[in-house]
Amino acid sequence: MKLHFTTVDVFTDRQFGGNPLAVVTNAQGLSTERMQAIAAEFNLAETTFVLPPKDPAHTAEVRIFTPKAEMPFAGHPNVGTAFVLARAGESYGRKVSGDRLVFEEKAGLVDMELTREGGVVVATRLAAPVPLSLGEEIASEIVLKACSLKADDLKLDIHPPRVASCGVPLLFVELKSRTALRSAAPRPEIFARELPRDRVVGIHLYVQAKEGNINIQSRMFAPEHGIPEDPATGGANVALIGLLAHLRPEADLTLDKIIGQGFDMGRPSILAATSEKKAGKVVANYIGGRCMPMMSGVIDLG
Repeated sequence: MKLHFTTVDVFTDRQFGGNPLAVVTNAQGLSTERMQAIAAEFNLAETTFVLPPKDPAHTAEVRIFTPKAEMPFAGHPNVGTAFVLARAGESYGRKVSGDRLVFEEKAGLVDMELTREGGVVVATRLAAPVPLSLGEEIASEIVLKACSLKADDLKLDIHPPRVASCGVPLLFVELKSRTALRSAAPRPEIFARELPRDRVVGIHLYVQAKEGNINIQSRMFAPEHGIPEDPATGGANVALIGLLAHLRPEADLTLDKIIGQGFDMGRPSILAATSEKKAGKVVANYIGGRCMPMMSGVIDLG
């Protein structure tokens, strides 16, 4: 069985930046176990597997795997997969055209919007498949130990460490300074003991610090998913923009932020995030960015 794959760097306008993604474009017939094994072999933050859609009105079914587990939804895999399929122009013999794609995923339907320059797709943006939901508050002491931080690194006046989700539950923690963010380092043994996979996917640290056109810098640690640090996490930042809009006092608001991630690990990523709030409720969240093609090849399964 020959599988065709393409890798892309997501949330970047240059090769060797952003978050690498592998997209297997003809995964029909693969078992879940084989998909997981292939994702572990690529050993990227995520690998996607494209299947024919269950509903022909949609573009494709997409399954997403980290090196250790399947994800119901994630941001950079959707942005990169939409880029790959739109550039290819077809999937399973069906034409992929227009400026909108729809993916079937475990978390629900994911709507994708394409951006073209000179007729060529250069960026994509997703709408979160489920509304923002808020989960438990988690003790600061756990965060301090898990991320090698000091007590005065945390900024707690806006919100305590809090789980939030737009399809993927993560723990969101605001820090006081760019220096604190840069100093953070994950301790996998603390994650394993206090923050197992069935509790949260990982910890998303952020600081509201203006750097050029960037409004927020962030880092995400998910060692229980085989991701010591993620260069760009769309599923986290799409929930972050929703959380920030939720916390704002305005009843009606469109909140736009440019989020940087991966800068402290040599994989600078730029994510454009938007949240819409109406009558005091967050009603829609979006995340998007540019992509760069990298490699293509064949997996020859025996």
